Amino acid sequence: MECVFGLVGDGFALIAADTSAVHSILVHKQNEDKIMILDSHKLMGASGESGDRVQFTEYIQKNVHLYQFRNGIPLTTPSTANFTRGELATALRKNPYFVNILLAGYDKETGPSLYFIDYIATLHKVDKGAFGYGSYFSLSMMDRHYHRGMSLEKAVDLVDKCIMEIRSRLVVPPPQFCH
Repeated sequence: MECVFGLVGDGFALIAADTSAVHSILVHKQNEDKIMILDSHKLMGASGESGDRVQFTEYIQKNVHLYQFRNGIPLTTPSTANFTRGELATALRKNPYFVNILLAGYDKETGPSLYFIDYIATLHKVDKGAFGYGSYFSLSMMDRHYHRGMSLEKAVDLVDKCIMEIRSRLVVPPPQFCH
């Protein structure tokens, strides 16, 4: 029962993800980190098939590092989102990855941003987003309690409310979350 969700606040973007690796009715692992740090100002939360998720997020991470190494400057968050979307779109026609991504970042010029990228390479810049079964409940909580320019304290409180709602509503809730 995977769940990844995120939101943008006043000067920050926040992503939370469950820590379970599940396939069908089996729980393989309960300490899986689904949040990948891309650089000092960008990270991505991913859900989907375990192998696809790990392979694709590591591929993106290494290519973002390679770009910075070759050019001496990091990619901006929109550039990273477009690169990620392009790689998913290319793979879609050859060997598709079943991966859904929330990409969060902070740029000095534009501030915080959050990008929603699904497994068919749809890209949207959003203020709040979620993937997985828990998204039904976390998005409804965010619709009710989210507002632009939230403080970090209020955003963390909202994330905790979303986690509580997911745990109370899902038949088999994820045991742990990280954010």
